[in-house]
Amino acid sequence: MIRFLWTLAWRSAWNRRFTLALTMASIALSTFMLLGTERIRTDIRNSFTSAVSGTDLIVGARTGSVQLLLYAVFHVGAATNNVRWGTVQALQQQRGVDWIIPLSLGDSHRGFPVLGTTGDYFTHFHYGDRQALRIALGAPMSDLFDAVLGSEVAARLGYRLGDHIVLSHGSGELDLSQHADKPFVVRGILAPTGTPVDRTVHISLQAMEALHVGWIAGIPLPGQHADAANVRQMDLTPRAVTAVLVGLKSRSGVFSAQRYINTFTGEPLMAILPGVALDELWDVIGAGEKALLLMSGLVAAVSLAGLVSVVMAGLNERRRELAVLRAVGASPLDILVLLMIEGAMVTFGGVVLGIAALVAVATALGPWLQSQFGLTLDLAQPTELQVWLLGALVLAGGLASLAPGWRAYRLSLSDGLSPRT
Repeated sequence: MIRFLWTLAWRSAWNRRFTLALTMASIALSTFMLLGTERIRTDIRNSFTSAVSGTDLIVGARTGSVQLLLYAVFHVGAATNNVRWGTVQALQQQRGVDWIIPLSLGDSHRGFPVLGTTGDYFTHFHYGDRQALRIALGAPMSDLFDAVLGSEVAARLGYRLGDHIVLSHGSGELDLSQHADKPFVVRGILAPTGTPVDRTVHISLQAMEALHVGWIAGIPLPGQHADAANVRQMDLTPRAVTAVLVGLKSRSGVFSAQRYINTFTGEPLMAILPGVALDELWDVIGAGEKALLLMSGLVAAVSLAGLVSVVMAGLNERRRELAVLRAVGASPLDILVLLMIEGAMVTFGGVVLGIAALVAVATALGPWLQSQFGLTLDLAQPTELQVWLLGALVLAGGLASLAPGWRAYRLSLSDGLSPRT
């Protein structure tokens, strides 16, 4: 009997294919939005939490853990103070420290942050699942005025190897204090990472020091100017850096190293665990994802309400059809099951179309999203929540037919066979 009802439901739906196709398109759209929002939410969180990997401690001047994370990893905001170069060397000499990556911030290029660092940055800095940085074109810095661009910087500004760029003092879009006398040459371009690295201009620590010869508190001093040729002859050992990334020989020593840094007597320092700080930051900014998911759920609810409306509106046109089915032996329960099958079929078709649309859009726009927003969509395996959402949509489609099915269940046989006046 169930097989017969499936066949009957299919033929009945085919006869009303235009109306049901609109409902299916509405459900497909809601599925696309619901799964798309969940996929983007998941990938944004993964991209966010994978901005730094393999780093045991982030060290900076004493401040809040979230603030230290923001300017050291995401290059947002400013440090309350710098870390003296002698302190950086003392950290390097500590037993248990495997490597350090000093970071110096404060300049920009057309709105993109400039990061001064060492060659160890390209060796030891990892992101995602311990993925190393890879230079897609060119090579790391070898000359004082070489620069390595993140993929997004190069793509948005149209830079190629060998181009000359001028850096500016301070952050932001306005280039009010340019270091025009010391242009840099684009020596390398990094492969996309989906992290703040893509939006960063990388130079050496010595180059960062050279830019500010004759500057105090962001202001060039009269008579202290040194051009690019003269500055090469100077001692460009850094006096201070903004933050330091620390890698330990053994993870078991992370808390003792953190305690040593937090109680360092040379100057007030703070060491944070990147994973813990990332969780704290996500708790602050992650409320938006819940709002997006709620909005998509409301869209899905509206689409299912549309399914109920279409089936309910069609009952008056199908009174005679349902009455004929009752006359040839169909029970009221069979009618109820028939309408539920139709609702589940329409919902399932809409869900399949929505999934196909999501895969197509993600495949077509994936490279653009990566280059423009640093967002990498991973469609390889659905999350557990996505599986539950799909099942809930199909189940809700079948349950949405209960109301019109119950109404059809209560229609008397004579109501459908009697002519209406």
